Parts: sequence; C-alpha cells; structure tokens
Amino acid sequence: MSRNFTKLAGLIKDKKARVGIIGLGYVGLPIVLRFCDVGYRVTGFDVDPEKVRLLRKGKSYIKHIPSGLISRLVKGRNPSFKATTDMSELAGMDAVIICVPTPLSDKREPDLSYVESTGAEIAKFLRPGTLVSLESTTYPGTTSELLLPMLEAGGLRAGKDFFLVFSPEREDPGRVDFSIKTTPKIVGGITAECSELGSALYSKIVDRVVPVSSTQVAEMTKLLENIYRSVNIAMVNELKMLCHRMDINIWEVIEASKTKPFGFQAFYPGPGLGGHCIPIDPFYLTWKAREYDFSTRFIELAGEINSNMPYYVVTRVMEALNERGKSLKGSKILVLGIAYKKDVDDLRESPSLELIRILREKGAEVDYNDPYLPLAISHRRHFRMRSTPLTEANIGKYDCVLIATDHSCYDYKWIAKNSRLVVDTRNATAGLKRRNIVKA
Repeated sequence: MSRNFTKLAGLIKDKKARVGIIGLGYVGLPIVLRFCDVGYRVTGFDVDPEKVRLLRKGKSYIKHIPSGLISRLVKGRNPSFKATTDMSELAGMDAVIICVPTPLSDKREPDLSYVESTGAEIAKFLRPGTLVSLESTTYPGTTSELLLPMLEAGGLRAGKDFFLVFSPEREDPGRVDFSIKTTPKIVGGITAECSELGSALYSKIVDRVVPVSSTQVAEMTKLLENIYRSVNIAMVNELKMLCHRMDINIWEVIEASKTKPFGFQAFYPGPGLGGHCIPIDPFYLTWKAREYDFSTRFIELAGEINSNMPYYVVTRVMEALNERGKSLKGSKILVLGIAYKKDVDDLRESPSLELIRILREKGAEVDYNDPYLPLAISHRRHFRMRSTPLTEANIGKYDCVLIATDHSCYDYKWIAKNSRLVVDTRNATAGLKRRNIVKA
C-alpha cells in the first residue's frame, strides 16, 4: 500500500478526513447531513450563490430537510458544515464527492457538462492522498473514460497518488422507510485500493457497503435499477390503456395481483414519468449502446410509452369534457399537483409540466395547485407559474380538475364533491362513487 493510501485510510478511520460535497441539491445536501451526523467536518460546494446564501443563514430550500437542522450544523457551538461557491477550497479536501446533475440534451443525448466542469475544477486543486467519488448517474465508462484522464492530466496516478470511485446515489425524495443510512451503497473503484478507500469512507455513513469489481459495474448497476422501473411502469401504463378499452379497473387488477407472495412486484400507472432519474437514465445507456452497434429496443419502447402518457391523459380529459357538452378549447382546467411524485417539492421532469403544455396548446386555460410548490419554475422549459388557492369558491370555477400528483394532504372526497368534473390519473379517488369522477 502507498503512503497516500495509509494516510487517507487513517484520516477516514479517525473521522478527521475533510469531506467536500459538490452539488447541494436533493442528493448532495442529504449526504452532507449524514457525514455531519457521524462526526465529519464537511464543506459543501455549489455554483448557485442563492443556495449557498440560504445555507449559510441556516435555511433549507428542500421541504423534507428542516431549517433547524441546517442551522444547528452551520451556527452551532462547533459548526460542522460550511457552504461555499469558492472551488479553490477543494485544495483542502481529503475526500470529494460529486453530486451534480446529468440531464439530457435537447436531442435526448447525455449532457455531461456538469461532470466535465466539476472534474476540471477538481483537477486544478487535486493533491496526493485525495479520494474522489462520482455519484451522478451516467453511462458505463464515464468515470474511467472521462473523469480519470482529467484527473491524471497533472501527473498524479489513480490508485497510487489519488483514488477514484463511482458510487451511485440512491436517493428517493419523500421516502420514509429507507434512509441514506439504511440503503446499501454500491462502490466500484478504478483500482482495488480505490475501492477499498471508497468503501471505508461510505461505511461511516451507511449500514452496508457493497463493493463491485469496477466503476463500469457500479455505473451499470444504477442504470439497471432505473431501467427496471421504467420498463415495468411502461408495461403497467400500457395495460392501463388496454384495461380502459376493456372496461376493467387496472388498479383493482394490480391489488389482486399483489396478493401473490412470490414472483410479482406491483408497479402503478400514472400520467407519465418524472424525477431526476427514471425519465432520463435509460437514455444514457441507449446512447452508449450505439457505440457497440447494439439497439436497446426494450428500453426505447418503454421510453416511448411513458413519454406518450401525458397525451393519453389529455385525450381522456377531452373525452370527459365532450360527454358533458364541453370542448377542451376554452375550458378552464385545474391541475392538482405539479411535483413529480406525492409529498415532495421536486419539479424535475414532472409530467404535470407536459400536461400543462399540451392542454394550453389545445386552447385550454390552465392553472395548478400544489401546497409543496407555491411557485413552480423550470428554466429548461421556460416555465413559471404560481399555485392557485384551493377553495370551495375557486374550485367550482373550473370545468375540470385533473389529479396529476396524489399528495396525501389533499381531501379527495371534498375535491370530488365541489368539482364539476374530476379526471384522476393516480386512483386518488378510489372508493368514491361519484358520476363526476373519470379515471385516466
């Protein structure tokens, strides 16, 4: 083992390693909190000065993370967390964890610009004895083909002078039955020494570390997890459309199938896919597969089905309005829930944004209500709207209330009672027997 390995291993063991987290969003900020919880001092890096300003004041911008927790870490008697936009402070870090976005371009191709710019900043300040971990979801080969050459360009060598791993994030906003601590952590290193140090670091914050043989295996593991969900959601979305034609309740079918204690896992239909992973990650693999002259037909078909779900929902809204003598053009529509999933304040890739776009293109007047997102902004979509109040007087003004996100705080019985028409994409109104409820 090299001196750099031995020294860093000791710092990690004694919790004296200085940990830097790049990207303080839904993935990075929870990791910051976890390292602070177990006794490390953490520096958080972000290019957004507003995020850094709020964190320095002890304020959270993520709903499920209380501001009191942030305040205690940055303002307590012995502060353990510092937020900064100054990347030169990377020079003082012993471990650097990258949690930056990996979106798709307008052509549905991987956009690794955030990883590239972050790698360039780390390379400027990289010193011997540093561990670098990439957590951002990407295609197999990114760590070794993109990040490794950038970090070795200055003459340091991975596995000897510095250490490089890929350890995919497994964050699921709003989930309460699993946490960072209780969710196993995959770690794959460029070398065995890299993997050993990465595993040692993450073992301080999770109950179980699962080492794998390479960064490529770790990268593919995350893609498999999300493609598995994407394909199964596409299947149940397609069955939902078939069941509608056959006059069969798909949700009743799923609940009945769930009673089988083996060989079945329930997936649920909806208005489309949302979030930072499932709508995007499969396309990273389809793009990389072309390099090997391989067509990922299953993945692409699932993506096509899921992408078309908002159009199916709008068609169901049109049909429901037509049955009541109304056309979609000129109708007033209230979309309930703009977050991509229930009980979170996360707007990324939300199907509600696509529903609003399509409805407006067809001439409808559209508002939304979401207690988790009083102001909805999507820079990529050039979208900005404010939530409209959900009152008895207000809800009755709409020709249709479209349930897109089934937040637990909504009183669906009250909503159905006070609405002219409810189109439900989430089975939120299950058990309510009202003629003004239509499933979509």
